[in-house]
Amino acid sequence: MKKHFSLLIVMISFMSNAQLKPVSYKDAEQKLNGFAIAPEKKNINKPGILILPAWKGIDEHSKEVAQDLSKLGYYAFVADIYGEGNYPQDAKEAGEKSGFYKTNHKEYQKRIHLALEQLIKAGANPDNIVVIGYCFGGTGALEAVRSDMNIKAGVSFHGGLGKEKGRFNNILKPKVLVLHGADDSFVPQKDIDAFQNEMRDGNADWQMIYYADAVHAFTEKSAGNDKSKGVAYNEKADRRSWQHLLLFLKEVMQ
Repeated sequence: MKKHFSLLIVMISFMSNAQLKPVSYKDAEQKLNGFAIAPEKKNINKPGILILPAWKGIDEHSKEVAQDLSKLGYYAFVADIYGEGNYPQDAKEAGEKSGFYKTNHKEYQKRIHLALEQLIKAGANPDNIVVIGYCFGGTGALEAVRSDMNIKAGVSFHGGLGKEKGRFNNILKPKVLVLHGADDSFVPQKDIDAFQNEMRDGNADWQMIYYADAVHAFTEKSAGNDKSKGVAYNEKADRRSWQHLLLFLKEVMQ
């Protein structure tokens, strides 16, 4: 009986380690609510992935990504950029709130850094971390690269590539992977050109992969399938971009 009880405790412990756990943290007086998850299989190098959600904040997709990464041996943390009481209720509010952080990049970088600290507290190796993001979060992944955060790389899924005028192109140490819909009308060609020039000026190790027939939000099943709206799910691009991410992670992480 004692032996069976001990086995049950071990099983419960294992299961709890693989579950998303709510984490409250703060930016001054602003309460933030993220989610942490430990890897199902322990890795001596404790790789960590910080996940930056799309413009409406933490959603089911970002939490599913965290769970999938934990199954592959990564610590993961889903960041709360907006904070309690500031979550967008509709697309209009999401545009306004995400727009604030896009034009106030220091504030965006600060919220990303605070989430990065929580990922480390959850168990990730501070020298073995990659930041990934979707849409607005993809812009954030690039902001993490542009800052002085100690990260291995930034990965943008259908994210905005532009930055405010007047910002210099600095040397960029983290590696960069941009996974981009070939028909994404939300990212103008001038932003693509400026981004690629920024990568060259920064002497970055970067890749940009285009997916045919894919528009904005191609990884988001909730976006529907109507390309004419400019946002739509694309199963092939979703699957391929995930595989490109996993290949990239194997290359850049210890």
